[in-house]
Amino acid sequence: MQTASLIFGILAIIGMVIGFIPCFGSLNWINIPFSAIGAIFCVVAMNKKEVNPDGTPNKNATIGLVLCVVAMFFGLIRLLLGGGIL
Repeated sequence: MQTASLIFGILAIIGMVIGFIPCFGSLNWINIPFSAIGAIFCVVAMNKKEVNPDGTPNKNATIGLVLCVVAMFFGLIRLLLGGGIL
């Protein structure tokens, strides 16, 4: 579940970067809810307290949560600046 959280975060960042390209700004209307779902998924994964085989805690869910929050924040800023269309 931790790895899936990281994948959600990476896909959210990729969607955000594509949304910054002119004429693809409307992709943020899809990416922001996707990032929110990914952030919820990450919080659930963080509460499971999974550890690596060597006993160290797994940080994938934390990294995924940071990536999802960054994608939501910058996607929202992009929508506000572009009027939600461009």
